[in-house]
Amino acid sequence: MGFDRSMALASSAFTALVPLALLAGAVLGSLVHLDAAERIIRRYDLSGPGADAVNFLFSPTQSENASTGIFGVLFLTVSVLSFARAAQRLFEQTWELKPLSVRNSRNGLWWILALGVYALVSGWISAVLGEWAAGLPAAVCEAAVTAVFLCWSGWILSAKRIPWRELIPFAVTGAVLTTVYSWGASFYLPRLFNSYADRYGVVGSVFAMLSALFAAMFVVVASASLGREVGDELGRIRQGLRPSEHEVRRQWDSVLEDTRSRWRRSRKDVSRRSGRTGT
Repeated sequence: MGFDRSMALASSAFTALVPLALLAGAVLGSLVHLDAAERIIRRYDLSGPGADAVNFLFSPTQSENASTGIFGVLFLTVSVLSFARAAQRLFEQTWELKPLSVRNSRNGLWWILALGVYALVSGWISAVLGEWAAGLPAAVCEAAVTAVFLCWSGWILSAKRIPWRELIPFAVTGAVLTTVYSWGASFYLPRLFNSYADRYGVVGSVFAMLSALFAAMFVVVASASLGREVGDELGRIRQGLRPSEHEVRRQWDSVLEDTRSRWRRSRKDVSRRSGRTGT
């Protein structure tokens, strides 16, 4: 379920954030220097085919008078709200809340605006502090900003039904895992972009971005699940509740049995594929 939810979030994020970045660059370009392609290239130190593919993807037309039609605005609105609802469902399912769907669209729009601000702030921190002390100050500041944003995201997307105190374990876990992911991505993504772009051209950059978004969304999904479990456990500790020894043993046996079952299933799949290859 975690992989399915991560893929759904990554797909929604791609269809929403790419046109949103293009529109923001077109609207705000006269006020501030906002180039999504340049930020991605600098953030992950892209060069060669990867940088060319990203430039082409975020600059689909060279016309300076390109305008956004009504259907483009409608598509962008639907895509953005779809992404917000996908993130909303993550919190509703993880915290077992009643789905609100489109009734929470206003909070979803506020979240999208805050997501844009968060991206700008993170980019500014990376640009200003990224060269100091091997990027450690930037990582610490970005982790703090990420924790605040994640906590606020769960609160606003759940229509304020999840108290912010219950979201702190999720926010801290998400900030730590996001920092680790960002550190790993800075080494791996340049090779991924260049390899895919060299092999598939501009479409390769799409594959690479989807892969990067999937990994980022998986971090968020895993953080939500882990944060919920940690929050519940802390709540039981505060109430003085402890599981019995029999319950702990039962849960441990269940985990072992599930692991053995998955291992047996994997061995059968490998044996079946090996048999097909041999024939």
